[in-house]
Amino acid sequence: MFKLLHKDKSSKARLGRLETAHGVVETPVFMPVGTQGTVKALSNADLKDTGAEIILGNAYHLYLRPGLDIIKKAGGLHRFMGWDKPILTDSGGYQVFSLATLRKLTDNGAEFSSHIDGSKHVLTPERVIEIQQTLGSDIMMMFDECVHYPAAKDYVEQSLELTTRWARRSREYFDKSDSKSGQLLFGIVQGSTYLDLRKKAVDELIKIGFDGYAVGGVSVGEPRDLLYEIAEYTAALLPEDKPRYLMGVGMPQDILEAISCGLDMFDCVVPTRNGRNGQAFTFSGDIQLRNAAYKEDFRPIDDRCDCFACKNHTRSYIRHLFNTEEILGLRLVSLHNIHFYVRLIELSRKAIADDRFASFKNEFMVNYNKEK
Repeated sequence: MFKLLHKDKSSKARLGRLETAHGVVETPVFMPVGTQGTVKALSNADLKDTGAEIILGNAYHLYLRPGLDIIKKAGGLHRFMGWDKPILTDSGGYQVFSLATLRKLTDNGAEFSSHIDGSKHVLTPERVIEIQQTLGSDIMMMFDECVHYPAAKDYVEQSLELTTRWARRSREYFDKSDSKSGQLLFGIVQGSTYLDLRKKAVDELIKIGFDGYAVGGVSVGEPRDLLYEIAEYTAALLPEDKPRYLMGVGMPQDILEAISCGLDMFDCVVPTRNGRNGQAFTFSGDIQLRNAAYKEDFRPIDDRCDCFACKNHTRSYIRHLFNTEEILGLRLVSLHNIHFYVRLIELSRKAIADDRFASFKNEFMVNYNKEK
């Protein structure tokens, strides 16, 4: 399922290969976020052109719309959205606790009202696994409570105990199921900013046993230095022979820092969300293409990029698209940003293979922070 191929001699970065029912994923890997069965503004052909190996969907959103009956009739999420490569589905734990209204948390699960139409729902650890089995995702996430930052330690302790019970129930239901179809189940390490609780969470999850482990409850408002501390500390506790997933992170520099800590998998809405607002990522830093400085800039977004946008269009033209509210503008920048993230990971893998990831990261940061 997962094979550790190489460990960088200049850092804790590592190369791995994750086998799934819909193909092999080379790690480290960035997963574009396709929350509702689509990566916003991009087609599947666009994604494949960028080199994306795996995308992320969200069980909460897909459960509410279009609903499991439709996806089941379509033959699963892969066929429904026309994507033949691996898919990871988040359990929706974060969305239940951030989007749902009138939610009530019990030992059984979460009772909540839909943020769409106010309809009542109950999600249990078992139901969340069942939903993801219906979706047919290659990697499923357990149901957990995501604690916002900051949180008092006594509350985090209670939350962690609940999440651990849910983890055990998720695993038990998964193991008894006859419809796994090669699906993998990942556990999620919670514990907020308290390192002793992070260790407790890891110890309990390892006892239960999962196909991979995710670091959750980060990128929820904590300072960047604290994020790095949590990521490095937790990664060192996780099994070497399992994939390690840092959820919801982040900016390019955050991902490189996490790779240097020994983490393998990453997702974030930043490339597409920011792209729809005109922010483009380049190897010389991020730029805001709406700005007047690019009115007569006839260079590509990034001279080092070979994506469709950079090969065919200029900063000036893309600025014009945004200023005239043409949809093509947000599409082109989103496409470029995903391509940039995937390329950054590809270069990271090459640097790890050559035992020079630390110098690669440092060189990237120097260039990324230069004046545009």
